[in-house]
Formats: sequence, structure tokens, C-alpha cells
Amino acid sequence: MKVLHTSDWHLGRSFHGASLLDEQAEVLDRIVEIVEAEQVELVIVAGDLYDRAIPPAPAVELLGDVLARLHRAGAAVAAISGNHDSAVRVGGHDALLNRLGVALRGDHRRVAEPLVIEHPADGGPPVAVYLVPYLEPAAVGADLVPVDAPAGAEDPGDGSAVVEPAVVDDAAIPSLFDLIDEDEDEAPSTRRRSGRPTQDAVVRAAVDQVRTHAASLGPTRTVVVAHTFVAGGEVSASERDLSVGNLERVAVSTFDGFDLVALGHLHSPQSVAGDRVAYAGSPLPYSFSEEGQVKSVRLVDLAPDGSVTATVLPLGVGRPVRTLAGRLEELLSDPALAGAEEARVRVRLTDEHLPNQAMARLRQRFPHAAELRHEPGGVVPTASDAFASSGELRLLEPLDLALRFWKEQDGAPADDDVQALLSRALADASTEAVS
Repeated sequence: MKVLHTSDWHLGRSFHGASLLDEQAEVLDRIVEIVEAEQVELVIVAGDLYDRAIPPAPAVELLGDVLARLHRAGAAVAAISGNHDSAVRVGGHDALLNRLGVALRGDHRRVAEPLVIEHPADGGPPVAVYLVPYLEPAAVGADLVPVDAPAGAEDPGDGSAVVEPAVVDDAAIPSLFDLIDEDEDEAPSTRRRSGRPTQDAVVRAAVDQVRTHAASLGPTRTVVVAHTFVAGGEVSASERDLSVGNLERVAVSTFDGFDLVALGHLHSPQSVAGDRVAYAGSPLPYSFSEEGQVKSVRLVDLAPDGSVTATVLPLGVGRPVRTLAGRLEELLSDPALAGAEEARVRVRLTDEHLPNQAMARLRQRFPHAAELRHEPGGVVPTASDAFASSGELRLLEPLDLALRFWKEQDGAPADDDVQALLSRALADASTEAVS
């Protein structure tokens, strides 16, 4: 069965004040073209359909239009709310839309109600698609991770919360196509912290409910759609934090046993556990930290035996993002930068003094210039240290972070004496904090 996996559309988003709606419409046109050309049976949108909880009207219209077009193309649609979405607004008409082959799931209480494709074109077993929307621990923790384990429950002894499986009436879960015919990997501790469960805890609890329900089915291929941060994923600055440090990252092992796990939240397309567990990434770049990423969708062949083969299809839509560094006159005259003239650019000027009307002059050649920083001294960053994302910074040791800050402020790396002084200061601060 052919499955198209996409995510993080962020409809209604702007880029440094410039609306992206036209480019988003163009990229959705491209996705529909792929669905039609490849005869895709299932389209997965793994969260962040909109960029904010109350999306602008044109974004709502755009989503409605593309859902109708995917339905006309003969594809079922399985979409979930992400951390940018309002779960209620996204899922408000889910039960009705199910009758048209579209699932827009925002309700965490329905994670054990799969969208079932009974008769896939490949003649293989049915496909059960479980939809796990973004789970905000403060909002859903009481439902998924009780403070006290139920009476008689066995403590697994690994610090994880014990959750009784939800009681699900299988007869009450209609087949999707029946309805149509009718009309790193160690997990952070999952203990409660500061009186609330972690994201890791609620996702594990939800997936446990899914696993319990899937075990009750006959021969079935199982797909899980989730919007979360799985340990080992590469972050971008445009993603909204789900955590403090790494306490909220979900272990890959959480998703053991399922044939396909289609993830959303991280904007860089990437595999976490081969083709079986992967992020599709966003279809457009939404920050300069996404420079160099090939925006794409994943075309997945889910074989009758449950094996998975995925192909990454570049979309080739929308303006790229570029970072330029150098003196103003060089940037304005360098013929090698012709390819950046239609891109959204951020500029790091290394002139000793900030030139007059620098941004206005830059926009004469680069009309979509969006960001300008004056950093004199001729220190041109490498790809590894320029404009570090907040996710990258969180992974640094305190001394490395202090040395990076010193270099950015001083224009040169700290010498041995400064490094030793910073190391002693951090050691003293750590000792005081413990005492």
C-alpha cells in the first residue's frame, strides 16, 4: 500500500513578517500532484496543520481545499493536531469527516480508535492507523498517567507509570471504508516531575493503549502517527520547545512493534529507526536554521508482510533560505551570489563600521533580505557554529557554551588563560548550587 507522509504545514505562518500563504498553496498543489501520480491510498499529516491555535481565515480555507482535493484523488487522510494547533479546532468535526475518509484527530481520548483501511489495493491485510495527537502533559496527564497506580496493577520496576489499558468497544469502531461505502535510545524517566507527568510519560501511556488495542485485532498492519520529539532527532530553531533539557524526549523504543511510525514536529526530514520510524519534515523552510535542508515528503510502500520501504521525494517549491557573510561591497558585487538573489537571506556584515542604509542597499540586489547583523572583525562563522539553533545550544556543556559566547563577543577564541578562568568559575558555581 502506498502511503504519503508529510507534516508541519504550519498554514498561516509568516517569515520575518512576509506571508508564506502563496508558497504554502503551491506546495500543497505539489503534494496533491504526487498523490494523484503515485496513486497514493493514504496521506498522513503528522501535526502542526496550522501555525497557531486560532489560524487566519485564508489558512482554514486552504486546509479545507486540499482535504477535498485529496479525497477526490481517492486517498484517505489521517491527520493529527500538533503543538501549534488547537486540538479542539482541528478535531471538532472528526467524527463527521470520517465518513468521507478523512480523520482530523485532536482528542487524546481516542488514541485507541484506529482509522482502518479494510481492503487495501495490494490485497494484503487491513491497515489500522492509530492517531496520537500532540499531548500536552499539563492538559492530558490526569487522563493518561494517574498519580496512583490502579489497585492490583503490577509495578514494572523501571520508574515508568502504570496505566490500565483503556476499555475499547471494538464493535463501536467502524471501518473507514465501510463508512465510505455507506455514503540513544534510553528513555528519560517517566516519573512525575514537579507534580505533573512528562511528555515522555504521556506519550508512552497513550502508545500503551494503542498497543493493547492493536493486540486485540486479527492479522493487521499497524501504523502510528504521532507529533512529538523522539530522542535522536535533529532540531531546528523554528520548532517550538516541548521540553526543558532532554526530560521530555521520547525513547525510540516507545514505538517498538508497529509496522510504520510517521512522526511530526521536527522540521528536518530524517530517519530515527530506518524507514520504519521517521520524520517527514516541513514542506517549506520556516527559519534560517533550516538552510540546506531538502524539503520533501516521504512516499512509503507498506508491503503486505508489514515491511517498509520509503523514498524521499523533494518538493522543490518555495524560496530557499541563505546566509551570507562578508563586507557590504563584496556582497553587492560578487557574481557567485547570483543564486541567492531570489532567496530569503540573512546577512552578517563584517565591515568595521556599519555602512549607511545597509539593509536598503542589500535589498537592491537581494529583495527578500530578512535579517541583518553587524559583526565586525572579519570573523566569518563556519556552517557548524553560525547562528546556532536553540536546540543545538541545549546540547552543549556549560564550558562549551561559555566559550562560544566569548568568541561571538570578542571576535576571537578564548586563549588558554581565559579558558582556565571560565572553567574554574563554572566549577565554583556548580559547587555553590549543590551546597
